[in-house]
Amino acid sequence: MSGPDNSESIAQAVHSVNESAAPARPAFVQPRTYLELSHPIATPKTLSPIDREQMEGLRIIRAFLKVRTSYDVLPLSFRLIVLDTSLLVKKSLNILIQNGIVSAPLWDSKSSTFAGLLTTSDYMNVIQYYWQNPDALDQVDQFRLNSLREVEKAIGVAPIETVSIHPDKPLYEACRRMLESRARRIPLVDVDDETQRHMVVSVVTQYRILKFIAVNVTETEMLGKSLKDIGMGSFSNLQTAHMDTPVMDVIHMLVKKNISSVPILDTDGHVLNVFEAVDIITLIKGGSYDDLNLNVGDALLKRSDDFPGIYTCSPDDRLSTIFDTIRRSRVHRLVVIDENRHLKGMVTLSDILEYVLLEGEEDEN
Repeated sequence: MSGPDNSESIAQAVHSVNESAAPARPAFVQPRTYLELSHPIATPKTLSPIDREQMEGLRIIRAFLKVRTSYDVLPLSFRLIVLDTSLLVKKSLNILIQNGIVSAPLWDSKSSTFAGLLTTSDYMNVIQYYWQNPDALDQVDQFRLNSLREVEKAIGVAPIETVSIHPDKPLYEACRRMLESRARRIPLVDVDDETQRHMVVSVVTQYRILKFIAVNVTETEMLGKSLKDIGMGSFSNLQTAHMDTPVMDVIHMLVKKNISSVPILDTDGHVLNVFEAVDIITLIKGGSYDDLNLNVGDALLKRSDDFPGIYTCSPDDRLSTIFDTIRRSRVHRLVVIDENRHLKGMVTLSDILEYVLLEGEEDEN
């Protein structure tokens, strides 16, 4: 029954009761106030066919995530590197480089508990500390992973929230926790049946989740609206740099704005490249901080030969096309450019995941 019809029938019922009631009513009784809605009934949106198809595609993706677990995302065979919190920071850096990874779960062997996730943000904090205390290089070399929280306090940055999830929980819940904590990856932590102690199973990234969707949900083809139409991504107040920008200036941008990359432009505003947070790991390998004095152009020359390059798109590209790109390639962000290669915006995996999970969810519920 619709809202207006329901109100009318209630009003008629109250009216008939009032007619048969005694003429004198207590002054505090105001039936009308109980009939008035605190919030007016919103007029249902009229959706176009492409809007309806878009919403249906998103509903199917969310339903898929709610019946799949984080275990389902894991490959049949994988390697997990877990670092003890007593390890020196510079040794942990070498381990990441040798194994071709950019993050690792931390384990406190004294308490036998999961202690968080080591990421490039932690190394940037150490760099910031060194930059503020250039005479403390010997001290920086002796930093251990269990002292990273002290580094955060010393440079005045908020500690990164430690989040994890049981691998049997729905993948949808893992995605929501990542969005709420602004994390780009989430460790899967199980409990041993015999010892009742926590154990780290793996780490699930935004990229792996979105690729899992792209490979298994054919209804991503229904997401036919363009980036411009859905307003996904960042298109104003973008942080940018040039090839001659000092690396430390870019690191300050990454930390201050809590972003993972900065587009590199030429003097005419054309996109040339992207400096990523993971590029910092290469610059400080072996515990040397000398390369931080380089400019961006020289720093990018130190990338490995198998660097896949940057991915671009236009504001008119459809979300279905973006998912197709994720299905075929290892994409971590897309630089939005116009036909002349001028920078228009940035689309991150966080933007895509947030849109998929939240867009139209209230109407769906």
